[in-house]
Amino acid sequence: MRISLRQLQIFCAVARTGSTSAAAEQIALSQSATSAALNELEVMLATKLFDRVGRRLLLNDSGKLLLSQARQVLDGVERIEEYFRGETGTFKGTLTVGASSTIGNYVLPRYLAEFRNQFPEIRINVAISNSAAVAAMVANFEVDIGLIEGPCHQQDLDVTPWLSDELVVFCAAGHPLGMGKQASAEALQQADWLLREQGSGTREEVEHALLPHLHSLNARMELGSSEAIKRSVAAGLGISCLSRWVVADLLACGQVQELDSVLPPLSRRFYMLRHRDKFASPAFDRFWRHCQG
Repeated sequence: MRISLRQLQIFCAVARTGSTSAAAEQIALSQSATSAALNELEVMLATKLFDRVGRRLLLNDSGKLLLSQARQVLDGVERIEEYFRGETGTFKGTLTVGASSTIGNYVLPRYLAEFRNQFPEIRINVAISNSAAVAAMVANFEVDIGLIEGPCHQQDLDVTPWLSDELVVFCAAGHPLGMGKQASAEALQQADWLLREQGSGTREEVEHALLPHLHSLNARMELGSSEAIKRSVAAGLGISCLSRWVVADLLACGQVQELDSVLPPLSRRFYMLRHRDKFASPAFDRFWRHCQG
């Protein structure tokens, strides 16, 4: 059996795009050559790798099993090339970082700017999603490094505690809970809470921090981004709990205010993720150490 790297590259492109025509555009091949290479790979492996659903190609169980291994092989080849390019003295290469929304929008840009000043030849792409999706991307070798704001439940990943983050319970300026005496636990239980969607690291950590003290939250609305939540709170739609990184601007200009309540100080940890089988190129090592430092 002689599976080529090109066949694995074509297979991964089809898995990513869902069609041979879209994959062909990405890897600069004709659609017929792409289809032929995929068919040859399936013949060599004596199994179908995709289910044909309409005009879409969807990975079946065999394809899913191959995908993680194929990505690992291609990733290793790419990192070997990067390693020996780096031996010349100028570190080059490309990294893909997956970041949860709070980190990607409010924390990571500062780290990226500092890193580019030190290593301008290393290109970094960023994929932003919720924490669960980022962990899945690391597990599937879709990104090199994951930065998340909640616990990781994926196997095969090394999880490293990163930054400590302060959580702030806040309301709109002039909200009744922000006027006068300290907000009681009962008042917080009855308030309208605006929360992130299920699967969000922020949602999981907020519930983990609040429920031991409040036992239940009146989740009036779920929103898919922290930015939407803080703007909705500022508009008077309810109260919420988010990272101080997120609400710092609206706190500074007085559109929202931190609630004085019976709750103790709330905090959580950010985490860095890497796959245990990940080949660590010089670019990977330098960015990992930069974030830790």
